[in-house]
Amino acid sequence: MHHLAWPSRCPKSSCGRMRMSCGLTFRSGKGHWIPNLSRQCSHGSVELFVPPSPPLDPEKVKELQRFITLSKRVLVMTGAGISTESGIPDYRSEKVGLYARTDRRPIQHSDFVRSAPIRQRYWARNFVGWPQFSSHQPNPAHWALNKWEKLGKLHWLVTQNVDALHTKAGSQRLTELHGCMHRVLCLDCGEQTPRGLLQERFKALNPHWSAEVHGLAPDGDVFLSEEQVQSFQVPACIRCGGPLKPDVVFFGDTVNPDKVDFVHRRVKEADALLVVGSSLQVYSGYRFVLTARDKKLPIAILNIGPTRSDDLACLKLNARCGQLLPLIDPH
Repeated sequence: MHHLAWPSRCPKSSCGRMRMSCGLTFRSGKGHWIPNLSRQCSHGSVELFVPPSPPLDPEKVKELQRFITLSKRVLVMTGAGISTESGIPDYRSEKVGLYARTDRRPIQHSDFVRSAPIRQRYWARNFVGWPQFSSHQPNPAHWALNKWEKLGKLHWLVTQNVDALHTKAGSQRLTELHGCMHRVLCLDCGEQTPRGLLQERFKALNPHWSAEVHGLAPDGDVFLSEEQVQSFQVPACIRCGGPLKPDVVFFGDTVNPDKVDFVHRRVKEADALLVVGSSLQVYSGYRFVLTARDKKLPIAILNIGPTRSDDLACLKLNARCGQLLPLIDPH
């Protein structure tokens, strides 16, 4: 899940357009929105959300290379830190994460389920943020892990992210622990539909709707005032008329137990665990580190800043994921 809010760095929008952070503007054109992304701002946004890190230590690179070389079935678990280099901010990074920059907090599952007005506000904001959020592309770290999979080094990939960047990079031995923003779920009948189709339904129902954006979030959510969203029309499930929700685990919800059991089995089959870009503050990911510890698997952590499991790791690296992982030979 992710957020973006730097309107002061963007060129002012012209009349009839809606300005968004990092130069992304929207304008109504025959009932649909047209994104216009400023190249200068979009490049800068990639750097805005990556915490500062020390220069790569050649000895640490060699240690990670030894760790991977000695493993035949490495399980990799990724968090938001792998996607910051794709321009998607995280929540917890010091100075650059959403919690550090704003007082905004992610939506709670119970609030979304119980309240139609809260769902209306969420979907209005998500509708505006979707074109930018869905356009993010994998960075060298995602591509490196895909290469490891193709060469048989990666036993399984578990991601806490909902951005689909591993899928875009071609990863197939993959569990999306918290779901994926690119799918939509009906809360009543369970029907799954692609998020892109819902965007077209939003456009058809809201051909003249407009709002001023106050920043984008890690899960594609943007910040709008209550007044701006009251006229936004939200479609229901085509199959049963029930309320729609992104197919993700919101804060306060729990991961499907079958999915948890599946990942536990993959951890027990592995011979090493590598954590990439996660502080492991959320228990849904941290529990698998505990399983690896109980199985006496070697654990390595690549993350800028401290994590909840630094004391359990035989190797800790403070470096950019996209800078370090491509240097590792997976053979």
